[in-house]
Amino acid sequence: MYIRTVLITALAATSTTQAFSLTNEARSATSASKLALESLVTRTKSLFTRDSNSCPTVWTTISTALTAQFLADGQCTDAARAAIRAAFHDCFNGACDGSLILANECANSENNGLAQLCGNLATISTDNNVGVADLIQFAAAHAIKTCPGGPTVPVKVGRKDSSTANALGVLPAGNAKSGDLIKLFASKGFTPIDLAALIGAHTTAKQRFEDPSQAGASLDSTVGTWDTKFYSETKSGKAPFTLEADKNIAQDPVTSIPFASFALSKGAWDLAFVGAMTKMSMLGVEGGGLVDCTGALPGGSAKREVRRSNVFERLRW
Repeated sequence: MYIRTVLITALAATSTTQAFSLTNEARSATSASKLALESLVTRTKSLFTRDSNSCPTVWTTISTALTAQFLADGQCTDAARAAIRAAFHDCFNGACDGSLILANECANSENNGLAQLCGNLATISTDNNVGVADLIQFAAAHAIKTCPGGPTVPVKVGRKDSSTANALGVLPAGNAKSGDLIKLFASKGFTPIDLAALIGAHTTAKQRFEDPSQAGASLDSTVGTWDTKFYSETKSGKAPFTLEADKNIAQDPVTSIPFASFALSKGAWDLAFVGAMTKMSMLGVEGGGLVDCTGALPGGSAKREVRRSNVFERLRW
């Protein structure tokens, strides 16, 4: 199991479908691991290369206020959970273009529970003159980093906003079959490892609409922290609540190996998650002209002696 976990750690960074060709594992592990590790180093360097001095200072102002909203009593809040979910919902059904808010997609039933966050982010965008698409992704990266144990997801600004609604019915249902999920994510450029890694964001999630009789039930026992309990408890059946789709991913032969490996190694999961989430945040976005604002996230290199904007005092999450 240890050897398999190490191999998954390396392959997660390469993000290739060949990661699941494990039948010849014993014969090819050495050469495959070497190539994967070389790719891991190269990719990690590219993810974290940034010029924080070019990021507009307004993002540091926003970041300072978001910390107060996303962290309480040493744990991440419902607002943080909503921000992480919103990033996926804005991107996956078309592009990371802000249409979740600008086209009022938040009113759609598939986005139940996001209306309050959408309203608050719209206010922040208007009062600080920043793009809505950028703000949604920045808020998600901030929320992930704010959760105790959360990794740093690189975040860039400069996306084009759109008020044209994206297609309905693309977002996966809570009871989706694993095969359908694997195909759906593959159509967006994500490997099964990416899928298994992204679903781990449920470590901070609560369900409210899948089973209204258990509204507010968390998907693992440590909902306020970013850890691997989601993986181990989903697999063992000990989570407070488990979505049928999550159970299906945990049991599918294609995704069960990385799922189990992430339960054993937070480092492996964080590495795979950061790569997959970075890819998610750029769906439908042209790369040219974007500015790296990773340094404005909590613990980043940007200066943080900034006066809090009055707009944040009015927000209610």
